[in-house]
Formats: sequence, C-alpha cells, structure tokens
Amino acid sequence: MAANTPAQTGMDAGAVSHEEVDWDSIDWNTAHRNVCRLQMRIVKATKAKKWGKVKALQRILTRSFSGKALAVRRVTENQGRKTPGVDGEIWTMPSQKAQAIQELRQRGYHPKPLRRVYIPKSSGKMRPLSIPCMRDRAMQALYLLALDPIAEVTSDPNSYGFRQERSPADAIEQCFSALSRQNSAQWILEGDIKSCFDQISHEWLLAHIPMEKVILQRWLKAGFMEKDVLHVTEEGTPQGAICSPVLANMTLNGLEKELRKKFPKHPRGGSNEKINFVRFADDFIVTGKSKEVLENEVKSLVEQFMRERGLTLSQEKTLITHIENGLDFLGQHLRKYNGKLLITPSKKNIHTFLKGIRKVIKANKQATAGNLIAQLNPKIRGWGNYHRHVVSSKTYNKVDHAIFQALWQWAKRRHPHKPHTWIKKKYFKSSGGQNWVFTGEIFGREGTLQPIRLVKASSIPIERHIKIRSEANPYDPEWETYFEKRLDVKMVHNLKGKRTLLHLWKQQGGLCPLCNRKITKLTGWHSHHIEWRSHGGRDQTGNRVLLHPECHERLHRQGLTVSKPRPSRGVRKA
Repeated sequence: MAANTPAQTGMDAGAVSHEEVDWDSIDWNTAHRNVCRLQMRIVKATKAKKWGKVKALQRILTRSFSGKALAVRRVTENQGRKTPGVDGEIWTMPSQKAQAIQELRQRGYHPKPLRRVYIPKSSGKMRPLSIPCMRDRAMQALYLLALDPIAEVTSDPNSYGFRQERSPADAIEQCFSALSRQNSAQWILEGDIKSCFDQISHEWLLAHIPMEKVILQRWLKAGFMEKDVLHVTEEGTPQGAICSPVLANMTLNGLEKELRKKFPKHPRGGSNEKINFVRFADDFIVTGKSKEVLENEVKSLVEQFMRERGLTLSQEKTLITHIENGLDFLGQHLRKYNGKLLITPSKKNIHTFLKGIRKVIKANKQATAGNLIAQLNPKIRGWGNYHRHVVSSKTYNKVDHAIFQALWQWAKRRHPHKPHTWIKKKYFKSSGGQNWVFTGEIFGREGTLQPIRLVKASSIPIERHIKIRSEANPYDPEWETYFEKRLDVKMVHNLKGKRTLLHLWKQQGGLCPLCNRKITKLTGWHSHHIEWRSHGGRDQTGNRVLLHPECHERLHRQGLTVSKPRPSRGVRKA
C-alpha cells in the first residue's frame, strides 16, 4: 500500500481537506467506515424524529472528504461513466477524479442543464432520458449518501423498487403471500401513474424532502438541452439523474400507511377488507375483498394521495381485475386456476425477450457461431434468472425451442447448398446427455480457440425466492448480520456454475484483499493473476485472487502486489 497523503490521514468523518489529493492513495476502507458511521447516526436520529440532528449530520456528511471521494468513485465506476453531459466532459484519469473531489463544493454551485436523449419503450414510444454533467452527477451522489438512509426509514414496508437489497422477486413473493390462500383477496387494483417522473410537483418536493432546499431547487430547475435549445422545467424530476429514483420513492411513500389507516389490520392478521399493498417504483397493486371497495373507496383514496403530489392515475391503464382472470405485474402473470395461484412469465415479457433474441441473430448473419453464442448467452441467462423463482419450466422449454428454430434458420441461410445432416454436424453437438446443443468456438484469454455452448433457459434451476423482511434496513446496524447472511447466499448463487470464482470468493471470505471491502454482484469483480502470465504465472486458483474492478485498475496502475489470503472457513449459511 502507498503511504498516506495529507488528504488521506485527514479523512475524518467531517474533515474537508484543501490539500492536493492523490486518488490512488485514498484509503477506501476508511472512507466507507466514515460514511457508514454517519449514515447509521442519521438512521438513529430519523427513527427518534430528531430532525435538527438529522440535518446537522447530513451537513457533516455532504462536506466530508470521505463522502465526496465515494461520490466521485460511484459516478466514475457505474455504467454511465463514459456518457458525457452537455459539457462533453468525462472523468477517466486519476488526476481528473482527484480534482473533482476538490471541486465538489456547495458554495457557488450551479448545476448545468441536462442533455436530453430518447430511448425506445416496450410500447414502441420513446422515453425521455436526461443526462447530467459529471460534476452534477457527483453532487447528486454525494447528497444521496445523506438522503437514502432517511428514505429507508420512512419507506413503505412493501415498496421494493430502487431500494438497496430489494428486487422484483421480493415484490412478486409478497404478491404470492397476499393472493395465494383460499381465503385471500380476489380482486386487484392495478395502479398506473401517468408520467410519474415528469409530473411530480416541485412545490411538494421542496416542502417534504429532507435535504438542503437550495441544492434541491437548483437541480429541479436546471432545465434540459434538446437540439441546442434550453427548456425550463417547472415540474417533475428527470429520468436518468442519480437522485431521481429516491425522490420518486419518497414522493410515493406513505400510500401504504394511508391505506392501513383507513383499513386497519385485524388483530389476527390482515384487514377485514383484505387490503394489501405492493409497490415497485411507480407500479403498484392493491388487493381487496370486493370490486366495490376497490372502486369506491381505495381508488378515490389513491387519487387524492396522488393529487397532493401533482400526480394522476392513468384512467386507461388503472384496472380492477379478478384474480381468476389474471394480471401482469413486473413481467409476471398472476392468476388463480381452480383456487390455486400460479405465477408464470407473462406473454408480453416472453414476446419482448424473443424479439430481442431474433434481432441479435438477424444482425449477426456473418458472425461466427462462437461470437453469436457469446452475445446470446448473457441475454438468455439474465432472462432465465429473472424468472427462476416462479412457475417457468414449461416456458423455458418453449423459449429454448423458439431460439433453436431461429438458430436453425440462421445456419441454413449460411449454407444454402449443404444438406441438413452436414449443418447439424457442424453447429449442433451432443453435450452432457443433450443433443442439438448449438456450439461454436471463441478465442480465450490465452489467444487459443475454445469451445463455447449456447445456454439453455431450461438448464436454469427453479428456486423459491426468500423474500426480504419488510422492516429490514441496510443502514441500520441492528440488521447487519441479517444482510450479511443474505449476501453470502446471493453470491453463492451468482457464482454457481463458476467453480473457480466461487472457490476464490469463499477462500477470501467474500472480501477484496486490496481494500478489504465486500465483493458483490453490484461491485463486480476481476480475477487477478498474482504472478502475471507474462512473467510465467500459471492460470490456476493458487495464482489468482478476486479484486474489485477499481482495485484491479489501481493495482496495475501503481504496480502494487497482492498476496494470496489465508483460506477462509467459508461463508455463513442462512
């Protein structure tokens, strides 16, 4: 490790250093500890409703060196790090990142307009996406460190979108809990908010979001540039900004509480009207005992709640459905058959997935089979993993057959004068007791051709998802052990089938040996050779360790070395 710099040694919780910063010498473990300690204090003060103390702690965090360093690191490591704003600037060099920490000051801060682009929606329409400049992204990431702990404390128990450690699978599992029993609610209100992000009232946000009002107002009023024309923003929070998901969540928080207040739980559990609420981002459902209760009481309560925040329900898409007719929610289809609830991938979701697969195949008419497989496998694996917690076996088989037909047509087009037996022999092999496995070759790390096989959706095992506990808070130290156990189980699943990586991860106790922080799916990882292959190092587990991507870059940039960690006793099992 490099020697401590003045900026590093002065990295107390609230320290603001004006010394020159060496990006490669920042002690990230200390930075994380400083920020986490402040976030825990913010959670404690929020639970006690000591809002003056909350404000003071937020101010300390947003002016701390640790907070600024982590904010810059976040925006220079995420997927959008190479996408510039209106100023065309990106931060790729360590010197640029270090300079950004120094310039991340509140005094004189004025955000630049956002760059407006459009991306296609599944409906065929275009969704507006607003891209802030790097400095504005870093400032939002900094204030998010101080705002997200409050959002977690005040969130609805059954809100699952854009929250740490929560996923669509948790929302679907909650739907199963609310609808699966014989005496469960039979009617569902499917809520759809019209242009949620674009219509949130600025006045409501400024009055209710617990952060510095001057900074928030400047973000909201920054406007956007489209075709060199500046457009002012009078409402809404931009899609694409780091803080927007949390602001939208905090806007919608409280709806479940209002429903529970009007329809209190029965002492033995549940409410007399069987009202249950599940939300993922701006999509939500409300269950009810009868259609009349949902239509006359629940819907009017929801509309009033939305109206106060400048939002409205879409009259065309907000429906009341009987569970025996079924409904689509988060890409799944929920429906009862003879009193038994089955959750399957929705037809629309399957159609969209296969459309994307066929598009990739069509765009790679001249590609080798190996290169095509390398593009298809992540898509198939990602889609299959999303649906692995529900009744998907038959759907997987149908999807595999549809992909096979598309690949068979691809192969026949490449060799129009060859017989079918020749095409089968060239592209479709037998492997692991399976016939007709689409196979090719691709260059490996050592520059030699290696076989690669198409992943089949049906090879993904169906596993019941264990829903997160509704009250769990990742910023609250009381839940530390709970989240560590969930992380261990999650990482074992993510690395299942990758025996070498799983072995390394377990051996390291799930920690990066350079910064001593957890390696997760969110942080990503690189498999590093302790003795470089160019120096004669072997490609074996004894010569490899897992590092964070940023730590891996830093190690090579500074010429650091890392040793093999002592074998761990393994991960804890939940």
